[in-house]
Amino acid sequence: MRIPHTKLSRATLHAIVQEFVTRDGTDYSSVERRTENVLRQLEAGRVALHFDDQTETCNIVTVEEGE
Repeated sequence: MRIPHTKLSRATLHAIVQEFVTRDGTDYSSVERRTENVLRQLEAGRVALHFDDQTETCNIVTVEEGE
């Protein structure tokens, strides 16, 4: 299910994105930099939030993947 990022509070959105960018821990760049990058992509419409009811997880996918 697609979740409109504009419907979430700033704090909730930031927490979701931060959790997403730190999942696999192989990127040694700043967590804040990666978070801001994903937030910019959400605003630009290149990526979207998707919630999976079965696994109860939220993922960030490219718009092409989520469509």
